[in-house]
Amino acid sequence: MTTSAAAAQPVPRSVMPPPVRALAHIPGEKGWPLVGSTFTALSDPKRFFEAAGSRHGKVVRASILGETGVTLLGPEANELVLFDQQRLFSSQLGWGRFMDRVFPRGLMMMDFDEHRLQRRVLSVAFKAGPMRAYLAALDAGIAARVAEWRAAPGPMLFYPAMKRLTLDLAATSFLGVGFGPETADITAAFVDMVAATIAPIRAPLPGTQMQRGVRGRARVVDWLSRQVPIRREAGGDDLFSELCRARMDDGTLMSTRAVVDHMSFMMLAAHDTLTSSLSAFVWLLARNPDWQERLRAEIAGLGLADGAPLPFDRLEAMPLTEMAFKEALRIIPPVPALPRRALRDFTFAGYAIPAGTSVGINPLFTHHMPEIWPEPDRFDPQRFTDVAQAGRHRYAFVPFGGGAHMCLGLNFAFMQAKCFMRHLLRNVRVSVAPGHETEWKMWPIPQPKDGLPVTLQPVRDMA
Repeated sequence: MTTSAAAAQPVPRSVMPPPVRALAHIPGEKGWPLVGSTFTALSDPKRFFEAAGSRHGKVVRASILGETGVTLLGPEANELVLFDQQRLFSSQLGWGRFMDRVFPRGLMMMDFDEHRLQRRVLSVAFKAGPMRAYLAALDAGIAARVAEWRAAPGPMLFYPAMKRLTLDLAATSFLGVGFGPETADITAAFVDMVAATIAPIRAPLPGTQMQRGVRGRARVVDWLSRQVPIRREAGGDDLFSELCRARMDDGTLMSTRAVVDHMSFMMLAAHDTLTSSLSAFVWLLARNPDWQERLRAEIAGLGLADGAPLPFDRLEAMPLTEMAFKEALRIIPPVPALPRRALRDFTFAGYAIPAGTSVGINPLFTHHMPEIWPEPDRFDPQRFTDVAQAGRHRYAFVPFGGGAHMCLGLNFAFMQAKCFMRHLLRNVRVSVAPGHETEWKMWPIPQPKDGLPVTLQPVRDMA
């Protein structure tokens, strides 16, 4: 099928999953009756898919969360699915079974022309002007919190502390409100919504994760909906106010429901994925003090006085910090797997895969392929020098997805990571106890099982 022919075909609005027997020719894991491989895949997806890839190759069948589907492994698979030149794959129908009850109609839940239109509208919130305003809010909030950490050094659980910080930052730079009781309720609702995305029981039955997630969404929708007319009248420099003022191609404002749906999804990205990524970044620097010192020297080279904000135009003067953050995203990608649904029959690696199949790709697997990343578990930011990247497959590193669905907020993520490290490393040194190993729960968004115990030491106290 040629690209032009594929583009000319109408895009199906829905497709039915094929019968399990239609995938019988694809090698894979049968798993347990009823639950399939759900629990083994969720408990350790890296080990599960590495073992499956070693045993079966780059096309693997598995039954996870109630459906038998196919996972395509490696950079070529990532390119096929993410670039999707032939419009073979639906992001909406892929993510739908995980997200539709709690994060419906977010940008990730849209396809093709609708997605392109909505993305263009939302992109105004990530232009240089608004980003400068977000950085100012981030800088002030991070500086104040790191000052508190420096004043009370010693052992701490870093992940919950990071979670509290990103909640506060999301409240100020994204929602434009102080962190009070009402905001705390809204952010707690987001936590329930995220947990519901991989709830084993997919119906909102009493006492289930899904019921808590659905109730959390109702609270979020109510609060955001009441805020939309207020923000349109009063304005503001926060992301929510930017979305409330965003206009469609015909000049009309986005509907209240569209603003609410987009804001809900962006809060997911701003809070949970950044909590995960920045915690992983700190953990890896704590385990690699030589790189911690190199980044500290780069930050000192900025020449900024204590208490001075980080200027937006100095972000590019932190290339080592950016490389180190990329390496953290490689080792622990914030979204370990990306689901789609095949809209038409297609072939990959010699296997015919029918329309309707649940198709996934696995950044976590790709990011640890030793033929691409020698010693893949070793932290080495030099993998991201221009020379090192020159011969690498362009879809070998996909922490933010790719193609039309490349994360809209990736520059925001790098900006916050640099701002955070500028304050953290200027003020404290982070270490882990000798011999301590932290295990990570990878689904739905990676988090350390032990809360990530570290020790903070003020920089001035170091010999």
